[in-house]
Amino acid sequence: TMVRVKASHILVKTESEAKQIMQKLAAGDDFAKLAKMYSQCPSGNAGGDLGYFGKGQMVKPFETACFNAKAGDVVGPVKTQFGYHVIKVVDVKN
Repeated sequence: TMVRVKASHILVKTESEAKQIMQKLAAGDDFAKLAKMYSQCPSGNAGGDLGYFGKGQMVKPFETACFNAKAGDVVGPVKTQFGYHVIKVVDVKN
């Protein structure tokens, strides 16, 4: 069966912004709250939730980061053509 990942993300324009968000998360800030405040992606309104997706549905650097993480991991900054992502892997279904 195809592996599927459920992830949320926060998309910002610069690496320094993404690093600041990573620091806030490390200090205990709520991911969904930060997504609503900072994310440039429409998913920010939903706390960054992207739902479940399989391989081939997301841009390559984003996909690679998600599929190399475990449920509960926060990874980033991940650079794509859209900007810099901070990604929370919520669930992995094998």
